[in-house]
Amino acid sequence: MLGGIFIPTLFMGSTIGNIVAKVINNLGFGFHVDESSFTLVGMTGLLAGVLHTPLTAIFLIAEITGGYELFLPLMTVAAISFGLTKYFVPNSIYTSELAKKGQLITHNKDSHVLIMMKIDKIIERNFIKLTPEMKLGDVLKNAVAKSSRNHFPVVNDENEFLGILLLDDIRSMMFDTDLYDKVTVKELMDSAPDIIDYDNDSVAQIMKKFKYSGAWNLPVIKGGEYYGFISKSKLLSVYRRKLVEFSN
Repeated sequence: MLGGIFIPTLFMGSTIGNIVAKVINNLGFGFHVDESSFTLVGMTGLLAGVLHTPLTAIFLIAEITGGYELFLPLMTVAAISFGLTKYFVPNSIYTSELAKKGQLITHNKDSHVLIMMKIDKIIERNFIKLTPEMKLGDVLKNAVAKSSRNHFPVVNDENEFLGILLLDDIRSMMFDTDLYDKVTVKELMDSAPDIIDYDNDSVAQIMKKFKYSGAWNLPVIKGGEYYGFISKSKLLSVYRRKLVEFSN
């Protein structure tokens, strides 16, 4: 990692600083700048911006080059570089991938709690699965009568998630026996407001999906197949418990 990021950053910074100095000196402005000083300043600026370490950049370049008389220029460039990159790119090159995955531990208590939560702890799997071809009578006999849930996942033969059947959707038909052999699950099911990807979604992303979808239950897909459901109430309950533990 040292040679892969640190050394190339120093090299590119020194090159850019030196090129800028040469351009200034050859444009006929009537004055010349010190190319070696610009080289050091370029190294400091790029190091502070890429690694998000302004103090390290200032003292490291001053120490390894002996350019202590350049402290003020080094501080100015490092501050500008760090401020600009921090505004447009909140995370350094070392932490950006972790941040994208929602695995970056910070001083923020809420974010830290979300990172520490495990998705397996909030997934519920005791749901009776339905197929699109099932008749209403079969649903009432083999699913509704045997489950305390009010929603059921609809899957195909490969266990791929197709949609959801809500108890509210069939409540008005439950006592109409003439429909038991006529209406199928395919006619009654709805698509999910959103889907949680077990392999890619962090707990923070799951929270956002509940927020924007307005749903109370969302299906979980793992490896392309239906895996279970996460309920908003259980998610918030586990979050509150973890927050109390973390605070204590």
